[in-house]
Amino acid sequence: MSGVDKYESQYREQRGVCGEPFPEIASFFESYDKQAARILDLGCGQGRDALMAARHGHSVLGVDSSKTGIRQMLEDADAEGLSVEGVVADLTEYKIEGSYDVIILDRVLHMLEKDSRKALLKQVLQHVSPSGFVLTADMPSNKAALRDTISRDSRKWSAILDKKGFLFIRRDS
Repeated sequence: MSGVDKYESQYREQRGVCGEPFPEIASFFESYDKQAARILDLGCGQGRDALMAARHGHSVLGVDSSKTGIRQMLEDADAEGLSVEGVVADLTEYKIEGSYDVIILDRVLHMLEKDSRKALLKQVLQHVSPSGFVLTADMPSNKAALRDTISRDSRKWSAILDKKGFLFIRRDS
């Protein structure tokens, strides 16, 4: 069973499979002072981060390969009157359009092959607004490759959180 099939099956069986948002991501949004920011949540699953960000007044686009996860996220957003859109797509083929104030990659990069992971991160960096953020939660073993990809980007980036499985960066304006 592939990772995609595994999650699709789990999502059909229960909501909230991945639990609550990581405290690090929740803390970021609690202190993030931009109003009505544009948020992109790649690999959003059932929307735990997307819904949380929307509850803070932001407009969120969640992208995931799971039809069930996207449907559940949109149902929950509709029930709460939140500004959330969803797209069912394979992240290795998805083309980001526009720019975002915050892009979330929460426990999704490790599911991709090395080249796909690098290509997605390069694409993400191209779509972050000036003074915008990329919030990455992933396997600590992937951080060196993440840092390498970021260091090769033409824009300047600053780490605002760098611990164990988390790397949050800010695009310098």
